[in-house]
Amino acid sequence: MIATFARAQIAAAAVAVVLTAFTATHAHAQAAPDYAALLAAPDRSDNDQQADKRRDPLPFLKFASPRPGMKVLDMGAGGGYSTELMARAVAPNGMVYGQNPADASDKMKASFDARLATPAMKDAAADVRPFDDPAPPGVPLDMITFLFFYHDTTYMGVDRVAMDKAMFAALKPGGVLVIADHFAKDGDGTSVGKTLHRIEQSALRKEIEAAGFRLVAEGDFWRHPEDTRDFVTFKPTMPVDNFVLKFQKPM
Repeated sequence: MIATFARAQIAAAAVAVVLTAFTATHAHAQAAPDYAALLAAPDRSDNDQQADKRRDPLPFLKFASPRPGMKVLDMGAGGGYSTELMARAVAPNGMVYGQNPADASDKMKASFDARLATPAMKDAAADVRPFDDPAPPGVPLDMITFLFFYHDTTYMGVDRVAMDKAMFAALKPGGVLVIADHFAKDGDGTSVGKTLHRIEQSALRKEIEAAGFRLVAEGDFWRHPEDTRDFVTFKPTMPVDNFVLKFQKPM
């Protein structure tokens, strides 16, 4: 009986250690905010509200599930539309880094800088770093978002192997990478990144998983199967078929 009791104590202690480690790793994990209310905030710009009609961000926010207190890297932030959404979602006590390379266009930089000066971006910062070394040093991240820009890295001279490994290294164990991009035809791989601004889903997934990530969820909320996948996505002749993948760094 004593031996049985001792084994039970050891088992309970082991469970406590695991739970303590899990709690420490996920100390940021708070209830998800009301994303619909976030999108309806009266201080959002007219331009962003118009962009919502095209970008339909609500299902993405629910899928990615940014929460207060998180530290997030928004890859290829551009003018900062998605960076601001993340900044609103992680407030208070969170932080979002909007990554753009140093050679980004002047228009893009000006747009991001203007946005950064608004109260909504008090929990955000510019992250001017190359794609293959994108993360702010010394900041363990809970989430990385990479929206409709991975295909661009296929023709920009980016070392994608280094980029994917750097994203993996920057995330905490259990952290997630959420990527959205435009479907290319099966067999196109990365060959139409510059011409059609698309990428084959399986090619992207193979590259990301080679860095150590595992796929944990797929979103179908931006799917358009009627897309023929043979036209440039920024000059659409019909709705564009988009995939959304959530990867996780193993615990």
